[in-house]
Amino acid sequence: MIKIFLSFLSIFKNLRALLALFALVASAPEALAEDPFSDFFGGLFGGSSHSSEHRAAPTSRMRRLNPRQDSRVVQKKTPEGMTPEDQAAAKTPKTYFVAVLGDAMGDMLADGLKKVLTDKPEIGVLKLSKSDTGLTRTDVYDWVKSAKEIALGQQKVDIAVIFIGAGDRQSFMGNDADEPLSAHWRELYAAKVNALTATFREKKIPVIWVGLPVMKNENFSSYAAKLNEIIKQRATAEGAIFVDLWDALSDEKGQYIAFGPDINGQIVKIRTGDGIYLTPAGGASVAHFVAGEIRKIYEANHPSVPLTGSAPQSPAADKTSILAPSTSPDTPQSAPPQGPVEFRSPVQPQTSAAPTLPERPAVGPIQSLTTPSDASGAELAKKSTDPIPPGADEAAKALARHVFVQGGDQPARKDRADDYSWKP
Repeated sequence: MIKIFLSFLSIFKNLRALLALFALVASAPEALAEDPFSDFFGGLFGGSSHSSEHRAAPTSRMRRLNPRQDSRVVQKKTPEGMTPEDQAAAKTPKTYFVAVLGDAMGDMLADGLKKVLTDKPEIGVLKLSKSDTGLTRTDVYDWVKSAKEIALGQQKVDIAVIFIGAGDRQSFMGNDADEPLSAHWRELYAAKVNALTATFREKKIPVIWVGLPVMKNENFSSYAAKLNEIIKQRATAEGAIFVDLWDALSDEKGQYIAFGPDINGQIVKIRTGDGIYLTPAGGASVAHFVAGEIRKIYEANHPSVPLTGSAPQSPAADKTSILAPSTSPDTPQSAPPQGPVEFRSPVQPQTSAAPTLPERPAVGPIQSLTTPSDASGAELAKKSTDPIPPGADEAAKALARHVFVQGGDQPARKDRADDYSWKP
């Protein structure tokens, strides 16, 4: 019994010692953290053992993001969202108007002309086109009747542009028996083109017809080509201008293309997914070709101020003409000179002909380049004793003065580098 008690007592002592050891180990970091000397000397000889345990937990650094500076050149815009050039063009009064008639093709063309004709702010584009219309179905929209209203309306129209026909693959109203592109159908369609063109021509309004482009579907493309033949034949017979887009919107083989260059030279999509109509970029490309004809008509009616012509007379000349006796129409007058106009500088007087230098022999004396020269007396070179031709020095000075001082020209010498005369 005593042995058992002693063994329990021994175990209890060992357990108490073990607990004390654990308590000492647990309290050691706090004690060492409060002892600056151990940290100081420990740092000198390899560092303290608990320094790594009491390092401050790394805190995440907040990264400050600076806004990215855009290096692109941004054109300054007005509060209305318009560039200064657009604002100046918007303030320019419209004095010349282009009316665009047609279907959905005409819609894209009108929008494209507004972009392409920005260099002529005085030209206004009237978008009068109607989608889902044509020349065959007058029950949907009668373009001949509408053209008369446009030509006789109060709105000024200087040029009429017609771009229509993409939806005309159907019979005429009341003539369902006539198949499209049949003989009678062609006569009816040609009559529509004649009537539409003549309506504007009677009012002295130039007409521009725009042909249909190549289509993605071969049947539609063949139909468009035959329709272009009718439009071109009848429109040009009535004095209209026909703009052919077939080659402009096709490849080198005449096949359909969905992508092509825009007005800036970038390759973009110019046709819609159905392979018939135009995208906004395609409308701008088509407008580029139509705008060329518009500019020709506009410049013909608005000629620029000529740069040449007689200068205005001075007041003294006016008085002389007033005091001079008038000549009757029967009095013969001398014809004005027809020679070329010569412009003379008011600063320098007209220079005389260039002085000529004395002629030199075509072939000089023959000199040996391989025979060693006799350098007797240690004289390697000496001044030439050949006499200078009389007057050569004065002629050279006169020529230099003529070219560099008076600004004259120097005639070319025969067989010299500046001799451009023809040699047979």
